[in-house]
Amino acid sequence: MNPELDLTVDRVIRAPRAAVWRAWTDPDRLARWFLPAPSRLRVERLDVRPGGALVTSMSDDGVAFVPHLDATYLVVDDQVRIVFTNVIDSSWRPADAHPVPMTAEIALADHPDGTDYRVIVRHGDPTARAQHEKLGFADGWGMVTAQLAALTEAE
Repeated sequence: MNPELDLTVDRVIRAPRAAVWRAWTDPDRLARWFLPAPSRLRVERLDVRPGGALVTSMSDDGVAFVPHLDATYLVVDDQVRIVFTNVIDSSWRPADAHPVPMTAEIALADHPDGTDYRVIVRHGDPTARAQHEKLGFADGWGMVTAQLAALTEAE
């Protein structure tokens, strides 16, 4: 982790690691937590494997959906780690990534109270990191992590 380039979220989720993993890999579950409420997410493609697609749309009114994320999975280690990037789109083409180019790593580990959940979002330069932070990284990723915890802890 490089503090000049990376942003992180760390949390213990009081749910089994398998439940947290399912929330990342099942399209119906992902749609329930991956955007801060009250925005709605629609999962267009979810091919959770190295080279697979992660494509989502979002809506503020639940009717009109616009593109949200068009990314490619780089690493998928069952119940341990997921890495995806929006710098390569789902068809493996270089992307003009919005709102910032990033690579996100989600790491799961056993914890006495459930799952040790860690997100590292890597940026190519300090300007991109600063822009992501200014756009509300802590609040946004913090809120969706809380929603993920609420979903998995209720199962």
